[in-house]
Amino acid sequence: MSGPIKTINPATDEPLAEYALMNDDQVDAAVEACHKAFLDWRLKSLDDRAAVIRAIGKELRDSKDAFAKLMSQEVGKLISASHDEIELCAAICDFTADNGPSELADEEREIPGGTGVVTYSPLGVIYGIQPWNFPCYQAVRYAIANLMAGNGVLLKHAANCTGSGLFLRDVFERAGLPENLFTVLIIDHDQSDTVIEHERVRGVTLTGSDGAGKVVAKKAAENLKKTVLELGSNDAYLILQDADLDVAVDACVTGRIYNNGETCVAAKRFIVTARHYDEFVDRFTQKMRAMKMGDPFDEDSDLGPMARGDLRDTLHEQVTDSVKKGAKILCGGEIPDRTGAYYPATVLVDVAPGQPAHDDELFGPVASIIKAKDDEDAMRIANDSRYGLGGGIFSQDEDRARELASRHFDTGMVCINGYNLAIPNMPFGGVKDSGYGREHGGFGMKEFVNAKSLYIA
Repeated sequence: MSGPIKTINPATDEPLAEYALMNDDQVDAAVEACHKAFLDWRLKSLDDRAAVIRAIGKELRDSKDAFAKLMSQEVGKLISASHDEIELCAAICDFTADNGPSELADEEREIPGGTGVVTYSPLGVIYGIQPWNFPCYQAVRYAIANLMAGNGVLLKHAANCTGSGLFLRDVFERAGLPENLFTVLIIDHDQSDTVIEHERVRGVTLTGSDGAGKVVAKKAAENLKKTVLELGSNDAYLILQDADLDVAVDACVTGRIYNNGETCVAAKRFIVTARHYDEFVDRFTQKMRAMKMGDPFDEDSDLGPMARGDLRDTLHEQVTDSVKKGAKILCGGEIPDRTGAYYPATVLVDVAPGQPAHDDELFGPVASIIKAKDDEDAMRIANDSRYGLGGGIFSQDEDRARELASRHFDTGMVCINGYNLAIPNMPFGGVKDSGYGREHGGFGMKEFVNAKSLYIA
């Protein structure tokens, strides 16, 4: 077992806190305690569960300032983005409380000679492995749905936001969630494999890279446990020949730098038809060049630090490798001489297959611009990716854009003439190497339930 977890403020490189890893016996005891709490929680009525979840939303709002401050300290988020994140999480609680009882209610169906009933029974303890880019949201996204379904929930959060995971546990319990029903595990990767294997664990959900998804899915499959995977992406945003450039440029800049560019569904590849290419590149680059790096607590900052120095260095290596293979930097692209894990808003053109900027996920404020001959070529380039989480289309013909999005865009979510991160009443998830399964919109509540058939004569 490795040493304690030490969290670092990425804006200042100063230490924040230290957390001892749990030993194997403590991990086993924590899983068993979660299972015991589940045995009582599963018998609560849907309305009773919903009432607790509604209270969690209220407690999140009441704790917003303290929680937002901690998140910004741990991962470098702009303080405004941290506030937005907590409000989104509270809205998820509201939606779940409002809709959970009806989504999970028994359904009666006609069967020969009697009545059929479909009832949704909770499975048990669900294990979530979550990343650092949205310390509250990533955990809330799967936890609230599974608590509504009647399951117990385990969280292995990213090491650098350990404090946020523990803060969230305390929020849940202050709101009335039974102790141990939402349990934070402070563990290493080897112990995580043991948790997946644990007989009390009935399902596993991961948000992370496609590489991590393959490892976790394999381990879960070896133990015949269902998984939900929300993995990386290099989301394409298409500027079609009839696009409104004013709308497109503003939305694309926002979509690329929001949350310091560290977002699974960030706008990452900008595929621009020849008609608009030169003007889009010029206007987009001007706006990206104007993005001010600074203290995440400073209201004038447009871009905080990346969450860790090693993540910043990896991003820079991807940029450097892309340039070696033919890409050209129009702005940014250099590590600044300052304290903290900062990286400037960066624009790459002449992006082509074989470059990380084209093929891989650049998880930070780096934009890849690709020229397309026409609308058909733009859609071809967009779909020429192993990923398929999100994407976008800019067109003044909304009906045509909708048809392209629904029939031709091979991705889980598509924004039309704008940029959206996540909305509680809409499904969230991807296809191809971006994973499988859905969260939000009522779908997440049924990912880890037993849809049980009752045949009544």
